[in-house]
Amino acid sequence: MRFSSRIAWGAEVNPMTKLLRRKRAEAVEILDLTITNPTRADFNYPAAQILDSLHDPRSLSYDPHPAGLLSAREAIAEYYVEKDLDVSPERLILTASTSEAYSYLFKLLTEPDDAVLVPTPSYPLFEHLAGMERVRIEPYPLVYEGTWRINWEGLEAAVMSRVRALILVNPNNPTGSFLKRDELPKLIAFCRARELALIVDEVFADYSLRDDTRRAGSLTDVDEILTFCLSGLSKVAGLPQMKLGWIAVNGPRGLREQALEGLEWIADTYLSVAAPVQCGAKALLAAGAVVRAEIQRRTRANLTFLQAAIASSALRVLEVEGGWSAILEVPRVRTEEEWTLKLLETSNTLLQPGFFYDFDHEAFLVVSLLTAPPVFEEGVRRILSGS
Repeated sequence: MRFSSRIAWGAEVNPMTKLLRRKRAEAVEILDLTITNPTRADFNYPAAQILDSLHDPRSLSYDPHPAGLLSAREAIAEYYVEKDLDVSPERLILTASTSEAYSYLFKLLTEPDDAVLVPTPSYPLFEHLAGMERVRIEPYPLVYEGTWRINWEGLEAAVMSRVRALILVNPNNPTGSFLKRDELPKLIAFCRARELALIVDEVFADYSLRDDTRRAGSLTDVDEILTFCLSGLSKVAGLPQMKLGWIAVNGPRGLREQALEGLEWIADTYLSVAAPVQCGAKALLAAGAVVRAEIQRRTRANLTFLQAAIASSALRVLEVEGGWSAILEVPRVRTEEEWTLKLLETSNTLLQPGFFYDFDHEAFLVVSLLTAPPVFEEGVRRILSGS
């Protein structure tokens, strides 16, 4: 039996995984500074409100809608209204997750061996999602010059044959950088000149770490080019287990309507979003506002602690504007892998190396600002003692 090459990612166990498995087998307590699951990060969820949202009697009836239940899309539209954004329910397509939203968009926009432009550094999931759809990844660089921005020369050079879309993560993961207002017209012109769709991952858009009027904000109102903005309950409400994401579609009217029709056809093939979460969407978004505020308080407090703790050390925190991560630049006396292995071996502290996110040089470590403060603060102290 031969299986598809789509899943041929290899099963090689790297040294970090081997060491982590050994530590856990020995019941060693690990300070995990890589946590991204908010339900495991000691937040106070409004449990009764969340559970009550799943008691809607409508969940007992199967009444599928390809784009998603209108009541759920209306609830999401209200979420955008609170952000002073006009996203009508008719422009929304519901998915089970942002990952599924990407798979829908790759199906909609590409043929096998077409390509999409993806920022680097960025989260490594794109390669796997694209590979599942037989789509090529063409990386374009972000550059750090006191703050992160698009490297326009690098972006131009990344445009190879059969490129169909450009992915923008706003704010980026893990750099935490937002698109700037002065970059937006240039980005729109770039895509329009090459007939590229713009896919904007806005899952961390609610989590700014400080105010900045230079930011472009949500791109849900971009109508000059075909634009798809992605988000979902996983980050907006800190509820990854509820499995509800969405795509907000915009662009020139004719293209927008064709895109919505195509996405509905794709969604109708899978009908993956469960009725209970759709029926409870309004209540879940309301409950999520409480969680969102708590997450934002923690990420800001952890960043403040980190910056103060390393101020007189050989380490440096790169400028971060939003999201759940911070990037530490560490002395190049050892490689990133050596740094992470040493900290795990001697200090029982788990971090991610920069190469995990395709940083183009060393040495960087990525820490999660989502971590519970006592764990985070002790972890930072151990990093400093191990440096």
